[in-house]
Amino acid sequence: MTNAPTTEDRTTRWYFVAVITLFAVISVPMAAMGAVAVWKNDNGTATVRTSNVDVELSEFKISGNFIAAPGDVTLTVTNKGSVAHNLIMTNGPRTAMIPPGATTTLELGKLAVGTYDFYCDVPGHADSGMRATLSVTSTAVANSRSDHASTEIDYAKLDKAMNDSIAKFPAKTEGVGAAMLAPKVLGDGTKEFDITAKIGKWEVEPGKIVDAWTYNGIVPGPTIKVDVGDKVRLVVHNELPMGTDVHLHGVEVPNNMDGVAPITQPLIEPGTTFTYEFTANKPAVAMYHAHHHGQMQVPNGLFAAFFVGQVPIPAGGTISGLAVPANVAITREIPMVLNDAGVIGLSLNGKSFPATEPYAFKTGEWFLVHYFNEGLQIHPMHLHQFPQIVIARDGLPLDSPYAADTISIAPGERVTVLVKAEKAGTWVWHCHILNHVERDEGMFGMVTAVIVS
Repeated sequence: MTNAPTTEDRTTRWYFVAVITLFAVISVPMAAMGAVAVWKNDNGTATVRTSNVDVELSEFKISGNFIAAPGDVTLTVTNKGSVAHNLIMTNGPRTAMIPPGATTTLELGKLAVGTYDFYCDVPGHADSGMRATLSVTSTAVANSRSDHASTEIDYAKLDKAMNDSIAKFPAKTEGVGAAMLAPKVLGDGTKEFDITAKIGKWEVEPGKIVDAWTYNGIVPGPTIKVDVGDKVRLVVHNELPMGTDVHLHGVEVPNNMDGVAPITQPLIEPGTTFTYEFTANKPAVAMYHAHHHGQMQVPNGLFAAFFVGQVPIPAGGTISGLAVPANVAITREIPMVLNDAGVIGLSLNGKSFPATEPYAFKTGEWFLVHYFNEGLQIHPMHLHQFPQIVIARDGLPLDSPYAADTISIAPGERVTVLVKAEKAGTWVWHCHILNHVERDEGMFGMVTAVIVS
């Protein structure tokens, strides 16, 4: 016969608890609920709460720390954000999409001592900060601070973090993406480009080195430029651990060169090569990227710019009240490839601030920008003070170019803009979804600067 547990036994069991630490940028406290929760405070102490566990989701963080005895664990998940989120345990259960303001529960089952990873899998959200690590341990944590203390925000610390992050710009990192690739010219004049798809180390920002999926070891892959009428051969070698293909997005090609395995071609298996051959019949501002499992291969780095010919520059005149001279001289042509997901995350040309490239001009110089959105979200690109004259969309010249302060580029779109560097100074250039460029640790992601002297 088994004796019923005494009050002392039950009390002892309560103190064999699990410490579950959710690391977010800055944890915003939640209402006390659930299975003995604990908060990590700034000084490393902890605040023990009652027996049900709350988790809050918002743009872009997962907030909350918990304690529960090893065994059955349940999370109560509330979406405090303004868009839908979900919560997933890696190799474990997941919630459905949670609308703003809604609450759901996530049954984790029996958890042994160890660590467990959580994230939101809405494209771009995990890379923007919606990740958490849960540690289950049999160590009790004492209450050493008041609940009120855990709600305090160190605003001076936030100010310093922002200033410190900006002071690092421009930061040096290994690797430069989007380098122009020179062709091998064959006997009949065909321009041949060798591209190798492989996984390699890529430094997105200082100290953040990821296993990127690359073309020729860089992100974005090499920029390819040909003339209208050129015969083109793109020789693709696959050194990836899985099959791939290459879609020439925005380039006119025959059906069997469209790069959609297995519909238009066989899959390029690991260790094999496939050659794309076509004649560049029309001008294009285009991209080349993987199509096979594109949801994984493209955000992780398999994307690059492809040009056929030159976008016509307006012949001169007044556009949206701005004077454009005839035969305007272009000082620099900038391909700017946008990304927001995968191991690369929120980035411009494969780099996150402060490792993004600054662009320097003399007062009065004109430059041309080609935006390429290889991400999974729309990005409104804003250049401080300088109007952007939109002259082409998807490589197609506009009959009526127009100027705009902020240009929205949807996934798959290419937008070409003409800009005059008219005012001296350092001018910020960024995506205007603000949490794509700033976080509690300071500035990051999709931001750079134009420096005019």
